[in-house]
Amino acid sequence: MGGCLSYLFLLKQGSEGDGGAGSTAMPGHDMSSVAKLKGETPFGTSSGRRMTFGYESGFHEVYRVGKELGRGQFGVTYRCQDKDSGAHYAVKTITKRSLVSADSVEDTKREVAILKRLSGHDNIVSLRGAYEDDNNIDIVMEECRGGELFDKIIAKGHYAEKDAAVLVKQMLRVVAECHLNGVIHRDLKPENFLFIDDSDDSRIKAIDFGLSEFFLPGTKFTDVVGSAYYVAPEVLKRSYGPGADVWSIGVIMYILLSGQPPFWGPTESSIFNEILRFKLNLKKAPWPQISDSAKDIMLKMLTFDPRGRITAAQALSHPWVKGEEALDVPLDVSVINNMKEFSSYSRFKKIAIKKLAQTLTEEEIRDLKDQFRRIDKDNSGTITHQELVESVRHMRTNSDGIQVISDGEVEGMLQGIDSDGNGEIDMSEFVVASLRLSQLLRRDKTAWREKTKQAFDKLDTNGDGFIDVEELRGEVLGSPGRSMEEEDVEAQVLDMLKEADRDGNGKIDYGEFCELLRSRSLREGSRKKGKEAR
Repeated sequence: MGGCLSYLFLLKQGSEGDGGAGSTAMPGHDMSSVAKLKGETPFGTSSGRRMTFGYESGFHEVYRVGKELGRGQFGVTYRCQDKDSGAHYAVKTITKRSLVSADSVEDTKREVAILKRLSGHDNIVSLRGAYEDDNNIDIVMEECRGGELFDKIIAKGHYAEKDAAVLVKQMLRVVAECHLNGVIHRDLKPENFLFIDDSDDSRIKAIDFGLSEFFLPGTKFTDVVGSAYYVAPEVLKRSYGPGADVWSIGVIMYILLSGQPPFWGPTESSIFNEILRFKLNLKKAPWPQISDSAKDIMLKMLTFDPRGRITAAQALSHPWVKGEEALDVPLDVSVINNMKEFSSYSRFKKIAIKKLAQTLTEEEIRDLKDQFRRIDKDNSGTITHQELVESVRHMRTNSDGIQVISDGEVEGMLQGIDSDGNGEIDMSEFVVASLRLSQLLRRDKTAWREKTKQAFDKLDTNGDGFIDVEELRGEVLGSPGRSMEEEDVEAQVLDMLKEADRDGNGKIDYGEFCELLRSRSLREGSRKKGKEAR
């Protein structure tokens, strides 16, 4: 086991004495530092003590409290037993007097709300109930008796690829479920995954949602929280979203396979500097012996720019993660958001994206095809209005569980994606509408240039280096399922030309075509709404 992993172990041991494995403190931070990171002060009135949280009473009438299992910044976890059934659970007891600020009170309420939202998933600890009395809040959860993933890594040194893939798959399922439900975890690390029992094939479960938050699509967080080795670079830059969770899983995967963290330093600031420098060396042992497939998915999770980083649901479609199993891929929230955005694009931008999609390989759209099959419940080969409605209803956000996209908006989405006008979305229409353009652009700029040039050439039918009026007219007239009057065709052609022809020379060159793909190009009605909103 490498010296830096030994150092990680020592840090963990030290933190358990000072505040527990569940502490929000990064290495080298005292509690007042953590309070500053969270916008709190460690001093103040005991505002939590006089609060009523609305939880049921009578915890001690139902449960018998046993031995202590662990300590965190705001609570102590004990083993407890149901007096009637004899079943054992874990209870996190938080003293109300420790909730010294409005933020800490809200954090506690939010943690319970998030556990309620996520309970029932195979890889997330289930909430049994929340209780309170004058002094304490007691959060009762299922007990996981197999120990921490961290301790297993310390004992093993590192994992074989096959065993690591099983664990990474489970962790990605947790992240995908969180993001589908509008939750960002923000503190994913081996200490926060427990085995349910001591068996060799035991499942793992995510615990400790104390730093988790609800989010809306596009939400950016600015507070620096988490554990130093696992924080994403954008967290350190104070502008991040759910992609930061995927980075953390990439770090854990690196540790599973090599036995050491990818970004190492003796102090917190040196670790942060290494993360921001982003110099991964995969030439030294054991990486030459690790499969290319494993390194491929890991690097896609450890993509520095979050806009180019793979999503958790995408990662679950990767061959290394999927293995031989016919995995039931969870719905990727970003796919629905992309479809909604695509439906608002201008006619020409939709055509441009369609041509770009035609340049992609089967491997590059594998995850999108998995998502299509996830939504196409009856396996008919098309997505109906009702199937789209049911998928969108899985997306929830905030503690009230409000839908991100209303049922009323779904019809507009379908019409904006259904290019042949048959009332349903087929596989090719779905792939076009679901493409993550920013991810394609930022992951491999050389490939982006090659593919956009190929897409441009598909429209530049005479090969003169420009897309002209005649070529645009041919594209409009060749669109399936849309009969148009001649004047309507000409109007559309002129609109398309006007939108992309930045220098006004009456034709579109490759640079202007790429600018169209990068821009937020909305159809006319959407542009007007946007101006009114501004």
